[in-house]
Amino acid sequence: MPTENIKCTAGETVFYQGENQTHPLFRIEPGIPCERAREQASELMGYARDLTVEGLMENKPAFIWAGHYLCALGKALLDDAELGMMR
Repeated sequence: MPTENIKCTAGETVFYQGENQTHPLFRIEPGIPCERAREQASELMGYARDLTVEGLMENKPAFIWAGHYLCALGKALLDDAELGMMR
């Protein structure tokens, strides 16, 4: 399959943590094949769900926060893959 037909992430999506932050906590890199980015996002969302459930059941807020960040990373991957698909 020729690589020029493969849609890739745009590298435009960033995640800021907290108010008035000027530097992103993380950024999606350009050039990741969108299919791979979506697979990774799905895996991250599953881990986020597991951490959130475990955190709630075991009263471990740190697990819930870890799930929150994994979910944010998964969403950023999906958003950037969508931008890449529109190109």
